[in-house]
Amino acid sequence: MTANGTPKPIAAGQLSALRSRTGTALVAATVLASMVGFIDAYMINVAIPAIGADLNAGVTQLQWVLTGYLVSVASLLLLAGALADHFGRRRILIAGLVVMLVASVCCAAAPNVEALIAARVIQGAGGAMVVPSRLSLLNGTLVPADRAKGIGVWAGLSTLGTTLGPYGGGWLIDHASWRYVFLLNIPLIAVACWVLRAVPEVSRTRRPLSLDLAGGLLTILGLGGVIYALTAGPASGWGSAAVLTSAAVGVICLAALVPIEQRRSAPMLRTALFRIRQFVAINAATVLFYGALAAASYLVVLQCELRLGYSATEAGAALIPESVVFLIVSPLVGGLVARVGTRGPMTVGILIVAGGFAWLSTAQPGQSYVRAILPGAILWGLGIGLAVAPLTAGVLAAVDDADLGEASAINDAASRVGGVILVALVPALLGAGSSHDLVGPLANGYQTAMLVMSGLSVAAAIITMLFVARSRPPAAQVPAVAPRIHGCAVPTSTPA
Repeated sequence: MTANGTPKPIAAGQLSALRSRTGTALVAATVLASMVGFIDAYMINVAIPAIGADLNAGVTQLQWVLTGYLVSVASLLLLAGALADHFGRRRILIAGLVVMLVASVCCAAAPNVEALIAARVIQGAGGAMVVPSRLSLLNGTLVPADRAKGIGVWAGLSTLGTTLGPYGGGWLIDHASWRYVFLLNIPLIAVACWVLRAVPEVSRTRRPLSLDLAGGLLTILGLGGVIYALTAGPASGWGSAAVLTSAAVGVICLAALVPIEQRRSAPMLRTALFRIRQFVAINAATVLFYGALAAASYLVVLQCELRLGYSATEAGAALIPESVVFLIVSPLVGGLVARVGTRGPMTVGILIVAGGFAWLSTAQPGQSYVRAILPGAILWGLGIGLAVAPLTAGVLAAVDDADLGEASAINDAASRVGGVILVALVPALLGAGSSHDLVGPLANGYQTAMLVMSGLSVAAAIITMLFVARSRPPAAQVPAVAPRIHGCAVPTSTPA
C-alpha cells in the first residue's frame, strides 16, 4: 500500500483475475462509472419538460441543456484518451468522476438555465475523461483470459442499471424535483471512487504526453459552431448573422481538421485509418444510426410526456421493453456473427430498428401504450440487439491488431458525434421556430421527425449492405454482449 492507502502499482505481468478482490472492485467501479455517464447523457431527457417549466427556458436553451454535455464529451474524448495513456487510466477515471460530481452539484443548484448549461458543459469535460478510462482500465488490469468475460459482466450489469434509471429519474421528478436527477450521481461517484482504492494502477511503459491541442481546439470549435447553428437556427432564423457565422466557423474548423492532422507527428486523429473502405463505411453508418437512436429516444420521451399524458415516471419506463429484448438477444448474436459474418446481421438489425421508429411515429393521444409504444419498443430492442455486435466486430476486423484501440475510440466518437448532431436537429425537424414550448411543434412534427430517423437508419443499412464485407471476423473480435446507453449501444469491446 502507498502512503495514501491505495494499492501500489502492479507490473503488467502481475495482472488480476476476474474472481479476485481487485477484479470485483474493478467491475463494480466501471459499472458505476458507466451509470454516471448514462445519467448525465440521456436520463436528463425525462427532466426536460420540468426544467423548462421551472426555469422558464425556451426550446433553444433546453437544447443546450442536452447538447452542452454531448458536445464536450465528443470534442474531448480523444484528448482524454491521450491523458489516460500517459498519466494512468485509474487516475484519469477518478479525476473525471470528481469533475462530474462537482458539476452535478452545480447543475442541481443552478439558479437559471444559463448556469445549468455552463455546468453541463463542465460535466461533459468530466465525462470525456471517464469514457476512455473505464474500459481501458478494466481491460488493462485483468489477465487476458478473463478480459472478454469481464467486459461481458460489465456490459450486462451496466445495461441492467441503465434500464431502470429513467424510471427512477422520472419518479424523482414526479415526487420531488428535476434537481434530484443530477444528485443521483453523487452516491454512485462516491462509491466508485471508494471502490477504486482497491484497484492498482498497472505499471507499464507510459506513452509520452503528446496532446494534440490544435486538433482538440479545431474539434471543439467545429462541433460547437455547427451545433450552435443547428440549435439556434429554428428560433433566430437560418439567415441570421449569428447562425451563419457559427455555421461557417464550424464547417471551416472541421474541414481544416483532416489536413492539419495529416501534418502532425502525433495527431489526435490518425487519418490513415480512413483509407480503409470498411472502416469508413461502418463509421459513416454509425454516425447515422446512433444519431437516429439518440434523437428518437429524445423524441419518444417528449411525445410521451407532452402529448400522450404520461407522467415522468411512466415516460421513463416506456422503453424498458426495448432494454429487456436487447438483453435477451444481444448475448446470442456474437455466435451468429462468428458463423455468418457482420454484414447480414448488422443490415437486418438496423432495418428492424427503422421499422420500430416507423411504428413509434404513429403514436398519438388516445392510443393505449400497447398500441402506441410497445410494438415499436420491441422492434427497437430486437434491432439493436442484432446490429451492435456485428457493428463492433466489423470495425475491429477492418484494422490491424495494433490499431484496435484507436479504431474503437474513433467509432465511439462517431456514435457520440452522430448523437449530438441529430439531437441538435430535433427542434428544426419539429418545426419549433421561435416557439417557447414543444407541445405545438410535437403535434405537427413528431411523426415527420420520427420518419426522418427511420430514413436515416435505412441509409445506414444501405451503406452497410454496399460497403461492409461479408467475411467473418476473428472470434476474439466478436463481443459476447454489448452495452447500451438508452438506445445507443456504444462499441466498446476494446478499450478506447
